[in-house]
Amino acid sequence: MSQRPQRAPFAAVGRIPIVDVSPVIEDGRWPAKATVGEAFPVRATVFREGHDAWSVEAVLTRPDGTEAQRVRMVDTRPGLDRYEGWLVPDAVGRWSFHIESWSDPYRTWEHDATIKIAAGVDEQLMIDEGITVLERALAGMPEGSAEATTIDAAVQALKGGGAPSELLPHGTSDAVRAALERYPLRDMLTLSAEYEVKVDREAALYGSWYEFFPRSTGAFQNTDGTWVSGTLKTAADELDRIKDMGFTVAYLTPIHPIGSTNRKGRNNTLTAYPGDPGSPYGIGSAEGGHDTIHPDLGTFDDFDAFVAKARSLDLEVALDIALQASPDHPWVSEHPEWFTTRADGTIAYAENPPKKYQDIYPLNFDNDPEGIYIAIRDMLEVWVDHGVTIFRIDNPHTKPLVFWHRLLLEFEEKHPEVIFLAEAFTKPPMLQTLGAIGFHQSYNYFAWRNEREEIEEYLTELAYETDHLVRPAFWPTTHDILTPYMQRGGVPAFAIRAILAATGAPTWGIYSGYELAENIARPGAEEQIDNEKYQFKARDYALGESTGLTPLLTKLNAIRAAHPALQRLRNVTIHPTTSDKIICFSKKTRPGEGPQDTVIVVLNIDPFITHDALIDLDLSALVDGYDGGSITVDDELSGETYTWGHRPFVRLDPHGSAAHILSVRVS
Repeated sequence: MSQRPQRAPFAAVGRIPIVDVSPVIEDGRWPAKATVGEAFPVRATVFREGHDAWSVEAVLTRPDGTEAQRVRMVDTRPGLDRYEGWLVPDAVGRWSFHIESWSDPYRTWEHDATIKIAAGVDEQLMIDEGITVLERALAGMPEGSAEATTIDAAVQALKGGGAPSELLPHGTSDAVRAALERYPLRDMLTLSAEYEVKVDREAALYGSWYEFFPRSTGAFQNTDGTWVSGTLKTAADELDRIKDMGFTVAYLTPIHPIGSTNRKGRNNTLTAYPGDPGSPYGIGSAEGGHDTIHPDLGTFDDFDAFVAKARSLDLEVALDIALQASPDHPWVSEHPEWFTTRADGTIAYAENPPKKYQDIYPLNFDNDPEGIYIAIRDMLEVWVDHGVTIFRIDNPHTKPLVFWHRLLLEFEEKHPEVIFLAEAFTKPPMLQTLGAIGFHQSYNYFAWRNEREEIEEYLTELAYETDHLVRPAFWPTTHDILTPYMQRGGVPAFAIRAILAATGAPTWGIYSGYELAENIARPGAEEQIDNEKYQFKARDYALGESTGLTPLLTKLNAIRAAHPALQRLRNVTIHPTTSDKIICFSKKTRPGEGPQDTVIVVLNIDPFITHDALIDLDLSALVDGYDGGSITVDDELSGETYTWGHRPFVRLDPHGSAAHILSVRVS
């Protein structure tokens, strides 16, 4: 019997229709993204027939079914009836929200009475109808509450007699409106469907990552040219330096045994010479596979000690997982059906034309999906048992989504603290669907967004259009990516992109060597020459002080830690400038997200030339209850203080001070 789709259930339109609800993914089949402590927007189009007033609320429900929050939604697009309200969950789990609309007799009366009494039409009738409406509202309020007392006083005042124009303010005061905001009189109540949101811990949204190859930490070259590998013990020594720069995640590239068959040599050559360590992405040898540690790096006891030290420094450990195998991986001999056999009988190696990876066999999930699933699940469990709380997944878009969906659901149930980052440099539908089915964070197109307009558009897209699907992680470079902008721009380019990454997204990261502005590319490739994927690399990180990048990275992480506004995604405002080389945006906390905090970022995106500009600041977006005056801002980079109005002037030199990161004083 052939499969047939399931028909959506019938639902009546409702008396006060609620349509086009968001955030909703695939009609509610999958939960939208939310984070502990971050507000998320609920939106819907709500309308009715005729001219009577209506009101709308968004309601947040805890995983146990109890109501957590209820907020009045506001019409953000008058004439189109598009309503919005912001909700803030406070714990991890599967929460839900729905929308309630109703006919609002009080607002209908207030509107009609104000117009008619001013026009001298039905004046006493309007007062009498107001008494009726308020008495109905009073009957539904808790007896003895402050709101009931307010409404009762208003009723008595309206009944006291006198000119209707003098009586009306008693029924339309701010106190009366506030009481009816708390306990509204609701006729024709209409409820939307209930939709799930998956609420993750804050580290799924906010973090500062530092990526490094453990084998390079402490590695050294003998006089005969041979190398001695770094170890997990020497990698543990790096953690103090990483912590001192303010990073929160220590991210390790794969630490498993590396195959020797077709091992790549330096700079991705096809010939490996004795002593070449090979790519850690060519996983597996006679020593073991993904659940094993490369013997040169140490043992699980060494790994446990590494994790323990990281935790003592309040660092989380992220481990790179690449679901592929070298020809020497135990999976190849034990489960040849897990790979693709070509017509000539050989196993197909990985390709991403024009790139070829002769040292890697990709998995074929079609022949034994259950066996592959169990093996990968159990392998990940090994690392969770040894303290890994974050997995960076290499190329998840080359594996079936049905596999990821099942795996992520199982880990959500068993290990809700574990975070999965998708290294998904791929087309938007795949990138976004990986997020929709459970990946907590995602690499994205940030590295290739260089011009002001495209940066502004991308910040807006991530904050307001795809925020329910994808949490971005901004990386200026990785061990695989060195864009032409970074190759040409020198130290200023590294500084500019670090500032933009650290302030533009709640999660950002750098690859070790960033402090040294390593910007020489391998010919014909957008990646570093003498790439660390294929060789040991010893670095003198003290040189990061002379470049100025180590102090900058440290200051950026300190600024991020001090400002909740920079730890949130859904709060960007773009402010136009008169230069296409200067970008200005602000970020501001919303009610329920903690102390009020507003940060303005102004950045010269040209690594070569000084530029100046006037900024058209939307001060009403920066200061609650803005009264038309100037604002005081403190530059977190320079320590300077400025007084700014609607159109401040800036001049930014990429070789000295490429940016202002300004905290707005709250009076």
